[in-house]
Amino acid sequence: MENEYRTLLVAIDCSEDSGRVLARAAAVAAKGARLHLIHVIEPLALAYGADVPMDVSDLQASLMDQARKTALEHAERFGITPEQVHVELGAIEKTIREKADQLGADLIVVGSHTRSGLALLLGSTARGLVPGAHCDVLAVKVDQSS
Repeated sequence: MENEYRTLLVAIDCSEDSGRVLARAAAVAAKGARLHLIHVIEPLALAYGADVPMDVSDLQASLMDQARKTALEHAERFGITPEQVHVELGAIEKTIREKADQLGADLIVVGSHTRSGLALLLGSTARGLVPGAHCDVLAVKVDQSS
């Protein structure tokens, strides 16, 4: 079928909801399609302003290591190879779009929340991806109440 997705980039936040997002991506993926997984960590200086009063490079490296470990655990459950797991440091939406372009992805899959607090971040990421994306974006509703 001509309109099947061939390369999917699945953006996860490494929470429990990541499994739901990956499951939906796997269901949408055509047989033989490649699933790539991405988790983006915003640099602490970007998240908290440039005036971070201490050297946070060790903390940043620790966050990256933990995120990679968690992302690999999620990936393994869905047969995604370590080479297809991308843990990046950068502005979330921009980094996801750039990785999608680099991979030639024809679909970005991302979780969408309507909750508040930290969960709100990924929900706004889903909305923010659409305008600048060069491919389709699927927002998977992952609210606990659904």
